[in-house]
Amino acid sequence: MMSYWERASFFSNIDVVIIGSGIVGLNAAITLKEQQPELKIVLLDRGVLPIGASTRNAGFACFGSMTELLDDMEEQGESEVLQLVEKRWKGLLRLRQRVGDLQLEFEPKGGFEIFKEDESTRYQCCIDRMDWMNKQLAPIIQTHNIFSKADHLIQKFQFGKVQHLIRNQAEGQINTGKMMQRLLKLAQSLTIEIFNGFEVDRVEEQGTFVDIISKDNWRIKTNKVLIANNGFARQLTDLPDVLPARNQVLITMPIDKLPFAGTFHYDRGYFYFRNVGKRILLGGGRHLAKAAEQTDVFGTSLPIKTALQNLLKEVILPNQKTEIDMWWSGILGVGQQKKPIVKFISPNVLVAVRLGGMGVAIGSLVGEEAAGLLMSGVA
Repeated sequence: MMSYWERASFFSNIDVVIIGSGIVGLNAAITLKEQQPELKIVLLDRGVLPIGASTRNAGFACFGSMTELLDDMEEQGESEVLQLVEKRWKGLLRLRQRVGDLQLEFEPKGGFEIFKEDESTRYQCCIDRMDWMNKQLAPIIQTHNIFSKADHLIQKFQFGKVQHLIRNQAEGQINTGKMMQRLLKLAQSLTIEIFNGFEVDRVEEQGTFVDIISKDNWRIKTNKVLIANNGFARQLTDLPDVLPARNQVLITMPIDKLPFAGTFHYDRGYFYFRNVGKRILLGGGRHLAKAAEQTDVFGTSLPIKTALQNLLKEVILPNQKTEIDMWWSGILGVGQQKKPIVKFISPNVLVAVRLGGMGVAIGSLVGEEAAGLLMSGVA
């Protein structure tokens, strides 16, 4: 139970509590405080850091590869996907503006999608649609010929079993850790209170206010609540189309004379890799075991680890022995649709979740949208 001193000094007269101190939660808090400095805003996170995905992503400044976008258009329609691309692009620009390219260690090296020898049909589909896609994206990205053929780079990159490359000139990479450090410092400079190790058990609407009860039975009273814990949303809400999805990631030891730099996608974006200095970061593969990876439990599994190791050894660096330094996992929030959910689920409780694995790109705008709804009180 909470003591009188704790309640009086730390948890009294709270205007807004935000559950989840990741990209969305921090951007929402910062926006609220900038617009209404008098508000008392408290961020709660169960982890030492916002470890769901915000400090565990690959650091891709991207809006989708060709195969991923075309695949999404088959499911959701062209207009819906193009609107989402626009939001992702604007979100990236907003992130760069707020944090700064220097702080982000933003590097516009371009991105690539790889196609193996047995994927000629999928590649040809991309080529057939490339001119159309470039025309659709030009007014959004303000750049012509965003996607282009890049087969001439395969030999330079020293890939194995790769037949084709498509380049995305508008893609870049960031330092995820530096990004989150900067956002946390911005929040603290605005006197936003952040409490780590606070695991919320439930949120209870009580008429004109909301009670937040922790696993340790601490009770916090506030006027408004924003649930921004993405992949863990089902623990606190009954939203039907937000599911957790675990992504597993490895990073190698430094590699002498690493033959490539930039961000790379494979198999509709389900696999991804990049250089981190002289290291290779490689992740994904959850589509190979969808049921098993639909979990909010951190960890790794042998089938996914094996697939990632094989991709590293056979495709990415086939002629060089590599040593893996670390493994980790992150929890995404996904659903049938990739459009984020930002809405009130009760008069004083708002959710901003389901980022669909694009938190770096879209998180800033989702946080700002949530802040706008909280300020307006529109249900």
